[in-house]
Amino acid sequence: MVNRRRLADLDPEATLRAVSDLARQVRLSDLEMIGRARLGHIGSDFSVIDILATLYGAVLKVNPARPDDPERDRFILSKGHAAGALYATLAHCGFFPVPELESFALPLSALNGHPNRNKVPGVETNTGPLGHGFPVAVGCALAARLQRSSRRTVVVLGDGELQEGSNWEAAMTASHYALASLTAIVDRNRLQQGARTEETKQLEPLADKWASFGWEVRVIDGHHHAQILSSLEPSSSGRPVCVIANTTKGKGVSFMEDRVEWHHKVPSPDQILAAREELTA
Repeated sequence: MVNRRRLADLDPEATLRAVSDLARQVRLSDLEMIGRARLGHIGSDFSVIDILATLYGAVLKVNPARPDDPERDRFILSKGHAAGALYATLAHCGFFPVPELESFALPLSALNGHPNRNKVPGVETNTGPLGHGFPVAVGCALAARLQRSSRRTVVVLGDGELQEGSNWEAAMTASHYALASLTAIVDRNRLQQGARTEETKQLEPLADKWASFGWEVRVIDGHHHAQILSSLEPSSSGRPVCVIANTTKGKGVSFMEDRVEWHHKVPSPDQILAAREELTA
């Protein structure tokens, strides 16, 4: 169990070590959850875990004991099919007991295949239909401004999700209102269900697109915790921030990495053993 006080209270090197350890714990828990349930999106989960561990470990002002605190930062996982990664992160950060992860995807479990804000502490909004989470995040940032609150809003989007037009409407709106408290992180693993993003619908030049919509753009290695942490500094321009996090689907397990079939393939018992060995090496 991660200590409930924010890891950012530690010195920088200790923070990065603790975030790395959190990411390792989350990957192992996620592997066991999906193996037990025989369903999930493990490739998509492993792609985003380092981002989630850094956010919850060192950036977001959230209190597991007060998940509904009006002044908490807001985090939205727009790529809701990566719910397993979010659940494991929330559990290891104290939002609910880690053993509850064993109920993932069971009948009547709170831990559904997509996150539900009415059932899981720490979940801000139900996500699953791609293209919906980002507009909600823009609304959260606007609400903070109207309430004269300093709270931040962070949203993680899948790169395939950017093929949905509602995201670009949201990007225009955030730029129009200069929502500097809003950060959008693109999980740029270049794979989506069934194919590579560029084969399905070309996204590049992605950084230029975001910049042309009036966003401050930062491009990073989405598995490098120090780079992630640095990229999540507040806006330096008064504009909303887009972090394009270059990631690898299935990161951490060699036979899953950068392979499209692991978007929602379930590992066999032997593959779970092999993956666990790699993750604990």
